Amino acid sequence: MKSSLWLSACVIAGSLAGGLVRAQPADIPRGPSAALPSASGPAAGTVSLRTALDAAWQRAVAARESDGQRRRAEADRASTGSFWAAPPSLALGHRDDRLQSNAGKRETEIGVAVPLWLPGQRAARSGTVEAAVAQALAAEQAARLRLAGEVREAAWQLTASQSELTQADTQAQALKQLADDVERRVRAGDLARADALAAHAEQLSASALQSDARQRLQAARARWTLLTGLTAGPDLSAATPADAAPVGTSPHPELQLAGQARELARKRVELMRHSRRDAPELSVGVRQDVPGRAEGSQGSLVVGLRLPFGTDDRNRPLEAAALAELDVAETHEQRLRERIDSDIAAAREAQRSAETQLDAETARAGLLRERASLIDKSFRAGETPLPDLLRALAAAAQADSAVARQTGALGLARARLQQTLGLLP
Repeated sequence: MKSSLWLSACVIAGSLAGGLVRAQPADIPRGPSAALPSASGPAAGTVSLRTALDAAWQRAVAARESDGQRRRAEADRASTGSFWAAPPSLALGHRDDRLQSNAGKRETEIGVAVPLWLPGQRAARSGTVEAAVAQALAAEQAARLRLAGEVREAAWQLTASQSELTQADTQAQALKQLADDVERRVRAGDLARADALAAHAEQLSASALQSDARQRLQAARARWTLLTGLTAGPDLSAATPADAAPVGTSPHPELQLAGQARELARKRVELMRHSRRDAPELSVGVRQDVPGRAEGSQGSLVVGLRLPFGTDDRNRPLEAAALAELDVAETHEQRLRERIDSDIAAAREAQRSAETQLDAETARAGLLRERASLIDKSFRAGETPLPDLLRALAAAAQADSAVARQTGALGLARARLQQTLGLLP
C-alpha cells in the first residue's frame, strides 16, 4: 500500500504541476474577449512591461538616433526665424596702378552681402521645418514601438521558460520519489528488478529535461537582462489584452511616421516651387577712391543687388527629385496601411487559434490525468504492470507541459496582436 500512496502522490503532483503552471502570470482565460487576470500587485522582484520598456529605451541605440534627429529638426526650426535666407558674407576689394602708371591711384572697398528670402520662400521653409520636427517625434514613437515588440517577445519567452522549469522540477521530484519507493519494494521482494530499472530510467530522463529547461531559462534571462539592463523579471499579470484595449484612440506609430514622411515630402515640393532661383543678394558697403598722389581721397556708399536666374537646367532636376520623393512616400504609406491591416487580421486569427489549442490541450491534460489515476488504481490491484503506469504518468506530465507552453503561446499571441495594433505597454 505504501507504493500505492507514492503512486497516487505522483498523479496528484502531476495535476498540481499543471495547476501551478496555469496559475503563473502567463495564464490567460480563453474566449474572444477574455482578459488577463488582475493581480493585487506585482510579484516580488518583477517589473511591469512599461518599466522594462523605459529601461530598454535608455539603453537603445535608436534612442540616441531619435534624439539626434529631433535636435537637428529643432535647430532647423530656429534658423527659419533669421532675417536672411543664408549666412551673410563679407566682401573686400582693393586695386591700384602700381604696376602700370604708378600715379598713386587707389580704390578700396568693403561691404556685406546678405541673401534675401524670395516671396513665399520663408513660409514654405518654415512649413518644411515644422514637418521635419513632427516626423522626428513620430520616428521616436515608431522606434519605441519596435523596441516594445522586442521587450514583449523577451518577456513572454522568459515567462514561458520559468513555467517549463517549474513543470520540469515538479515532474523530476515526483519521479524521484517513485523511483525511491520502487527501489525499496524491489529490496523487499515485492517488485522485480526490471521495475526499478524502468523507474530509475524515467527519473534520469526527467532530470535531463530539468537541466535543459534550466539552461533555456538562463539563456532567456540573459537576453532579457541584455535588452533591458534589469535583473528583475517581467510581471505580465497586469497586461491588457488587445481585445480590451481602446483601439483607434491614437494612430498607429508606423502609420503616423509614414504620414509625416508624406507631409514632409509635400512641403519640400512646395518649398522647391518657391525657390526656383538662388537667393538674391543685397550688398551694402563703402568705397574709398584716391585719384592721384596730389589729390585727396573720396568716400562713397555702395549698394548692390545680385539676382540669379532660375533656368530649367537648375529647376527640373530639383523638381523631379522632390516629386519622386513625394510619390515614394505616398506609395509607402498606402502599402504600409495594407500590410498593417493584413498583419492585424493574421494576429487576430493566431490569437483565436491559440485559444482553441489551449482549450484542447487543457481538456487533453485533464483526460490523461484521469487516465493515470485509473491506471494507478489498477496497479494497486495488481492488474497493471509498472511500465504501463510510468507511461501514463509520462503522458500526463507531457500534457501538463503542453498546457504550460500553449498558455505562454496564447499570451505571446495576444502580445503580438497588441504590437500589430500599435499599442505600447
